[in-house]
Amino acid sequence: MKIITGFPELKFSAIKFKNMKRSISPTISIRGYNGRQRSLIRRPVEKTAMKLILLRIVVASIAAALLFGCDQLPGGAKPAAGPPPMPTPEVSVITAKSQTAPLTRELVGRLAATRIAQVRARVAGIVLERVYTEGTDVSAGAILFKIDPAQLQAKLRAEEAALAKAEADATNAALTARRYNELREKKTISQQDVDTALATERTTAAAVMQARANLESVRLDLSYATVRAPIAGRAGRALVTEGALVGQGEATLMTSVEQIDPIYVNFSQSVRELAELQHSGKSTAKPKIEVVLADGTTYAATGTLDFSDLAVDPGTGAVSLRTTLANPQHALLPGMFVTLRLTTGHLPNAFVLPQAAVLRDAKGAAVLVLGADGLVAQRRVETHGMTRSEWIVTGELHAGEQVIISGLQKVKPGAPAKLAAPKPAPAHPAPAKS
Repeated sequence: MKIITGFPELKFSAIKFKNMKRSISPTISIRGYNGRQRSLIRRPVEKTAMKLILLRIVVASIAAALLFGCDQLPGGAKPAAGPPPMPTPEVSVITAKSQTAPLTRELVGRLAATRIAQVRARVAGIVLERVYTEGTDVSAGAILFKIDPAQLQAKLRAEEAALAKAEADATNAALTARRYNELREKKTISQQDVDTALATERTTAAAVMQARANLESVRLDLSYATVRAPIAGRAGRALVTEGALVGQGEATLMTSVEQIDPIYVNFSQSVRELAELQHSGKSTAKPKIEVVLADGTTYAATGTLDFSDLAVDPGTGAVSLRTTLANPQHALLPGMFVTLRLTTGHLPNAFVLPQAAVLRDAKGAAVLVLGADGLVAQRRVETHGMTRSEWIVTGELHAGEQVIISGLQKVKPGAPAKLAAPKPAPAHPAPAKS
């Protein structure tokens, strides 16, 4: 008899030789921990197949061990108990407080100058000097560039001479016409000569006017040789340098001047939001517009909404809007992106909750509250706008309820929960003694 260790008691009965041939008839008995005994195999086999039989015996012994011994361990030990129950999840809450909350929307806008003037060369010539300092504020009429006026001064002298000649011709023609009139009274010349003299007088008078206009044009061109700022504002980078030929066949762009006080803020809204904004604009309280800078601070001046420049983008369905802000310190620069906080009114009996507290599903928005019995309940709410970190909501929520703001992923409606222990304040090191 042979016993295989590690399994229920496995016995091989004595091998009986039925005849002198080399045939054997093994009988295999397996006894489990419960004491029962079963016979598994009893058939004659060839000796050459003994190895295969032994392999099958091992497999059968493993199956028997699982069959008879899985419900009882040696020594009468009982199976281990199941996992311990999960602890009650901890959550953090805030108390819902009813209040009159402002209806605000936060939009992204971009700053733009209210007036932009391109400074171009209006006469041809060589740039002699850049007078202004790039990036500084200039007043209207301030000198920005000087163009070589030599050629224009020569034209001015030529036009002055042409005017003098025209005036002399006009004077001579006037005297001739007067003399011919006197002779006509004495009937010493024909009427044709008188008419010719009068026509020459009028022609020379017109020539004088033409010469004066040409002279004025040259003087104007000469004044353009001194390039001045057309508006007050901030002068940009110079696009030409000293020695450059400008105005030859085209009005060369030299620089630009932008007026940034006040300054525009361009943004866009959907048609539906614009309708709500226009409706609020009809009330006594006008929409309030605040600008939040990149560092999170709120700009001191508030803006006014300008609806005169409206255009619906057919691609997005959005409407381009513009607001005007005072910018006396020039802290706001064109091209900057800012956040607009648009306040259109106030909502009574509302709750201001952190964004993390508001959940959404197929039915809409909701919050989870922790009741006095320690069970979680759901409250349906309606959102009315948001700030950077908070939602403005109304609905089934009541004042004084404990709204869960953290640990939401660990709880569900109807399940128990408990308040998380407050975190201890960080210890501050004692000041060193001198």
